Amino acid sequence: MRIRLDIAYDGTHFRGWAKQPGLRTVQGTLEDALARIVGSPVQFVVAGRTDAGVHASGQVVHVDLDDEQWSRVESRHGKAAHDPAGSLAGRIRGVLGAYPDVTVSRSSPAPEGFDARFSAVWRRYRYRLADEASGYDPLRRLNTTTHRGVLDEQAMDAAAQTLIGLHDFAAYCKPREEATTIRTLLEYRWARDADGVLVAELKADAFCHSMVRALVGACAAVGEGRLDVADVAVLRDALARTSEFKVLAARGLTLTEVGYPADELLSTRAEQTRARRTSDD
Repeated sequence: MRIRLDIAYDGTHFRGWAKQPGLRTVQGTLEDALARIVGSPVQFVVAGRTDAGVHASGQVVHVDLDDEQWSRVESRHGKAAHDPAGSLAGRIRGVLGAYPDVTVSRSSPAPEGFDARFSAVWRRYRYRLADEASGYDPLRRLNTTTHRGVLDEQAMDAAAQTLIGLHDFAAYCKPREEATTIRTLLEYRWARDADGVLVAELKADAFCHSMVRALVGACAAVGEGRLDVADVAVLRDALARTSEFKVLAARGLTLTEVGYPADELLSTRAEQTRARRTSDD
């Protein structure tokens, strides 16, 4: 039985998504919680692994439960649950306890052919950046990066537009052996929200390691006048890591949504993605 779980987490005190021995991670915490319910270890497949300190409001995973595990989900206190897959989210939340920094917002049977990672067609991230024009809000300190001085949001947005499209983003990715850095950046915009905080919205078919934080760092350098609008595309096309800008902190970054095709296209999409990107995230 394959189950889809929609999850959210505050990444501040996690060492990223992926399970690591001796470290607290999102994957490890959630797998341990579900294992207590089904009586044996489980393994999640995630739409996109997030780094240490990165948050998520719309992360997606799937988990395959064997017959014995599923029977424990179906039966609770000896009585069959009315909606065992749908009630699983609440049972996991119960294990996680009050006010956890990770939660399962929804659980449901996965459609045929669904793969949380390979069926996805795009991922969307948001980055929050407060400068002196917006001021500092201590209540948002865990999901907002601060910047000294006042940034030019119009120049930042203009620079972001030059990066959209299918490109090799090697200059904006932390290299991983045998992993491709070719991505399609579908959207990238900067604007100030109602509180004056600079908010970036980025959407791509996938993002390579540290790509979002590098892209926002490059545009922040434009906003403070250290780079020209055209420079971010020139640096991208150089295909080499550079010290011309800083990769911004993880705290400001949140994975907000993962997009999937219609149910009848899920399997085809997964096959296509595996063929292109078998060693990549």
